[in-house]
Amino acid sequence: MAKRVLVVDDEKLIVKGIRFSLEQDGMEVDCAYDGEEALEMAQQNHYDIILLDIMLPKLTGLEVCQQIRDFSNVPIVMLTAKGEDMDKILGLEYGADDYITKPFNILEVKARIKAIMRRTTTRKKTEAAESKIIESGDLRIDRDNRRVTIAGREINLTAREFEVLELLVLNPNKVYGRESLLKLIWGADYPGDVRTVDVHIRRLREKIETNPSEPKYVYTKWGVGYYFKH
Repeated sequence: MAKRVLVVDDEKLIVKGIRFSLEQDGMEVDCAYDGEEALEMAQQNHYDIILLDIMLPKLTGLEVCQQIRDFSNVPIVMLTAKGEDMDKILGLEYGADDYITKPFNILEVKARIKAIMRRTTTRKKTEAAESKIIESGDLRIDRDNRRVTIAGREINLTAREFEVLELLVLNPNKVYGRESLLKLIWGADYPGDVRTVDVHIRRLREKIETNPSEPKYVYTKWGVGYYFKH
């Protein structure tokens, strides 16, 4: 089955170029030119990946990304004309999986899309072969439906937050360095740095810990990395 991609950018020439190139590779491509249209299309259709510009009319790319994360774990790649690290980290904090800085080479875009799709496919196969429910105290992880509950209360995690927690819980008391987590969760070809990991750990703690500064699930081993205490 052909992979289905949503490309969102208010610069129609950019959209046209990406669409043409992806269709040459046999992908189905839908296009949107503002944030509201993008959100509506993401709600109504199933996509294998979304390319999402940050600077959009009506709703910004970050707002669209955040709202999509309320109902979908579809991989999202942010397109940004800015090169500052904070923009990249902010995009990831809102639940994006990756980013590409403009101007970009279409071959880089295609390589990044294929890498993310490969990881997604591999992860799904691995998950299908492993135990679906993990429990530790009040924490319950339903790996099949990618749901997390604490004392029966559902916790809304982004795709990356879920993957970080899942990895740590599956390997209790094992300390993962930031570089190691970056490679395992984001992939060896991911261009960001270890601050991405810190951002996600902080956001994860804010959601699952009663007091994030005194965690009872995800601990820090100073100077080494992070671990889950069983």
